[in-house]
Amino acid sequence: MALRIIRSSINVFFDGYQSFTSIAALLVLPASTSILLSQAMVPLSEPVIKTISLRLSAMFLAARFPASAEFFELLNLKLAQTVFSFVATLPLVLTLLLVAKACVVVVVCGGRRCQQGSLPLSAALRLYRSILPTHLFNSFVVLSANATVFIFLFLVFNAADVLGLASNSALLLLLSAAGAVLYSVVIANSTVICNLAIVVAAVDGCGGLLPVLKACFLVRRHASTALALALPANLGMAAVEALFQYRVIRQYNVSGELSSSLLWEAISIVYFYALLIVLEVVMNCKLYEACTLANKHEHEQDQGELKPEEKAALFV
Repeated sequence: MALRIIRSSINVFFDGYQSFTSIAALLVLPASTSILLSQAMVPLSEPVIKTISLRLSAMFLAARFPASAEFFELLNLKLAQTVFSFVATLPLVLTLLLVAKACVVVVVCGGRRCQQGSLPLSAALRLYRSILPTHLFNSFVVLSANATVFIFLFLVFNAADVLGLASNSALLLLLSAAGAVLYSVVIANSTVICNLAIVVAAVDGCGGLLPVLKACFLVRRHASTALALALPANLGMAAVEALFQYRVIRQYNVSGELSSSLLWEAISIVYFYALLIVLEVVMNCKLYEACTLANKHEHEQDQGELKPEEKAALFV
């Protein structure tokens, strides 16, 4: 099912290539630039990130997490960088990027095409009123997922401390590895649900909690498919982020100047990153359609298996 959705998404992307390239160039490009530059500004913003990291370290120590565990040291650094990047990119993400996602949903689910570089902005702005509160609630969902994992790890490590097992380095390493796997699985599932909730909000015209609940209902039997779809998109964007760091930021730090060739290379990488974001939204739209059809088919099968008197009682 995942391969079928990927092929369908690629066909839709190339079928509406002019529409999606216009959306990527005019709306997603500024947001993708801010995302990539915010990650490049991490070394320049070391005092801010160090302050955030110290606050997180104090929280981990207060929760009696093992200070020597490499997992929590790495998690501390990544969380600090994520918080900094989230705040730095928030204005453009809440405006241009959400409008771009609404445009993509209009093109894919509404069957509309951009002609002569125009964008379906009027329809997208109507959807934006539903997407914005859903995106804000998604941030709360991701924060709650992080808090839930931390609370569970807090209970586990404190139980190990009470039982006198905290001095066993092998056990701490095993618990840290299990915590890393648990954290990755929870964040991956919450991210998939949040991305699908954006599409649900745009298609159904609802916002906030309801799209998230419907997204959970849609993927309840298709979690593996949703995760399989999210993997190539996330790997592709991570590869482009690494390419931007290596080809643009590293070259700029070595030469100390922004030449015309380096500028055009940076624009090309950022534009490719914007196309990947558009393609990810297309894949979420096709996932929404596939899950909706699958659930409808399962419901019809369940209805067909009921006896006539059970159907009558159900309708009553």
